[in-house]
Amino acid sequence: MEDNNTPKRRTRSRQQSSTAPLISEYGHLQPQAPELEEAVLGALMVDSDAIGRLGNMLKPESFYDKRNQLLFGAIQEMDLEDRPIDILTVTEFLKLKGILEEVGGPMYIAQLTSKVVSSVNIEYHANIIAQKKLARDLIKFTSKTQEQAFDETQDVNELMQQAESELFEISRHNMKRDFTQINPVIKEAYQQIQTASKNTSGISGLSTGYHRLDKVLSGWQATDLIILAARPAMGKTAFALSLIRNMAVDQGIPVGMFSLEMGNVQLVQRLICNVCQIPGDKIRSGQLEGYEWGQLDSKITALEGAPLYIDDTPQLSVFELRSKARRMVHEYGVKMIFIDYLQLMTANTGKGSRQEEISTISRSLKGLAKELNIPIMALSQLNRNLEGREGVEGKRPQLSDLRESGAIEQDADIVMFVNRPEYFHIYKDGDFDWRGKAEIIIAKHRNGGLDNIPLIFRKEYARFMNLDDESLPPIPTDIPVMRGSKLNVASYEPMGNNTLPPLPDYLQDSTPTDIIPGPGGNEPLPF
Repeated sequence: MEDNNTPKRRTRSRQQSSTAPLISEYGHLQPQAPELEEAVLGALMVDSDAIGRLGNMLKPESFYDKRNQLLFGAIQEMDLEDRPIDILTVTEFLKLKGILEEVGGPMYIAQLTSKVVSSVNIEYHANIIAQKKLARDLIKFTSKTQEQAFDETQDVNELMQQAESELFEISRHNMKRDFTQINPVIKEAYQQIQTASKNTSGISGLSTGYHRLDKVLSGWQATDLIILAARPAMGKTAFALSLIRNMAVDQGIPVGMFSLEMGNVQLVQRLICNVCQIPGDKIRSGQLEGYEWGQLDSKITALEGAPLYIDDTPQLSVFELRSKARRMVHEYGVKMIFIDYLQLMTANTGKGSRQEEISTISRSLKGLAKELNIPIMALSQLNRNLEGREGVEGKRPQLSDLRESGAIEQDADIVMFVNRPEYFHIYKDGDFDWRGKAEIIIAKHRNGGLDNIPLIFRKEYARFMNLDDESLPPIPTDIPVMRGSKLNVASYEPMGNNTLPPLPDYLQDSTPTDIIPGPGGNEPLPF
């Protein structure tokens, strides 16, 4: 008899342990609401329309009792298959699945329905159940983090990033947003139209400082993720710094900058070069002429007190960035954030390919822009495909050139490219002279039109300007003109005296890659 009874006692013990309240290491019961769980399940079987009111508030794992998890999962499945839901149909469905006894049998199901009369309070009860589940998740998270923190073999920085990642996932999975009736949204949209109508410039967002760009985009819009992409040495960072100067220095708009590539001193040196209009090599070497020292002293004051906040943490994870960005917005009122550049960030997911990691990063940045209600610009690299293409049009970047992930294109509201034909020794395109100029290509604009916008680019100052900007001396035109052929091989049009003066600094590339023969074919001229 003992042998026959022993297995039954063990089975009974296992059943009790699976439903009995768990006690944490501190002696507390795990957060739970068993009566409310039973009330919700009973209401679902009393009122077949009640499950539609729950939406996605609850999942099977939201329930503490294992029996209730199985029962709610079965009801969800029945709803998905459009089956009627009541005490009899649920009992029959559980029987067909072979889990009726595991749930507690017909007696338990009947007991649930006897405890409720209507489903009038089901949403309130469901919210409490969801809160209890969140509390259990936090207890599990903190216990695990504490255990790892006591382990001296753990790298503390990695542990912090892992903890922030897991906490972010808990938060993301528990963020709920209900439906909004259209009337209050109409009111808000109408107010925005009224506000925009009072602005004679037609800019509804933050001004970029570039006339044609503002006309196409109506300024940078809140919640937008903007991708600014180009090949190395095209001027991505220079354009971002020009935008930052236009906003933070000229307009006093608080701006945040995450620089993963350059240190903060190096970044500010480039900004000084941009604002003070002093060549970068002189800023780095300190070999300034007398008038340039005066220029530096008079113009650098514009940078002092500018609402620009720089973080130069290398290998920044997207979870660290989210935390720091929230602080920038809440503590300093930052209105736009720049990231230089996306491919240097990490997601620290520990799984999947680099392409999947980039997808996670771009998706997180778009979510952050929506959460903080500000535009975010992330600089990005392009692959090498365009360098193998021929002609002026061939060298123009395309969306397919975005490096490592098509998800970047998918998540972005705006994708822009920096293009400098001059970099490829193409100085003429029809009647347009590309010397000292660049174009910003708007290749994707979720809420507006596309355009190619030419700007002045002064490489020695790392500065982009409007075509009608007269704050700098005009670019010399008494130099040989290079006309791009289909093979990107340029030919000279020498001046009348058949001599070729040296090219000015702004046409010199820091990384010359080509040697082009002179008119006589004897003396090669470097570019």
